[in-house]
Amino acid sequence: MVFGMRPVIEAINAGKEIEYLMIQNNLLGENYSELMRIIKKNEQTFQRVPIEKLNRITRRNHQGVVCFISPISYTNLEDILPFVYEKGKDPLIVLLDGITDVRNFGAIARTAECAGVDGLVIPEKGGARVTADAIKTSAGALSEMAVCKTKSIESSIRLLKESGVQIIACSEKGEKSLYDLKFNKPTALILGAEDKGVSQSCLNLADEIVQIPIKGKIGSLNVSVSAGVAIYEVLRQRA
Repeated sequence: MVFGMRPVIEAINAGKEIEYLMIQNNLLGENYSELMRIIKKNEQTFQRVPIEKLNRITRRNHQGVVCFISPISYTNLEDILPFVYEKGKDPLIVLLDGITDVRNFGAIARTAECAGVDGLVIPEKGGARVTADAIKTSAGALSEMAVCKTKSIESSIRLLKESGVQIIACSEKGEKSLYDLKFNKPTALILGAEDKGVSQSCLNLADEIVQIPIKGKIGSLNVSVSAGVAIYEVLRQRA
């Protein structure tokens, strides 16, 4: 955690991976103006919050600004695909569309790393963050694999499609079984939020929407379990 106007400005200028930035409502002053110029220049996302929230985080003189430095370095999705193709391998990418539970996030990352997934794509907003708890739940996998943070899952899907990657959404809304698909080509799997599943905007961009067959009375699997089933079905076919 970094707090105080000048330390936060220096952290952004130094190129630190800012995981989360909070700025007090109604701040004014020269340092604040400088901070906002740097935020705009670096396209850094932030959230405006009441001072009470910052005071709960730290009792020290935060000057209305608190940020958390990411414990990992992120990778650009654009850089992953050429690297994988050059190795003569069909990429396997996993996109997390609104998954907020840090334990599910960590468990999916652990499975993805064990299966040799080439990249994990998460949103800048609206999803679980890479925290110490997430890394612990992932058994360290988040520190070992390529994690891409995107402003829009939809834009990442479009980039993947332009690069020749088939987009498969895992959803109970799918009419086709996961086991009816062929994964012997570049593939990206979309996994949706715990409560709402894959968003409609992502479903609209998917090449296929598939479901995992359910034989019991409970209508759906936990998302981290679904991720394991889908990822290892790709691995099984490719093996």
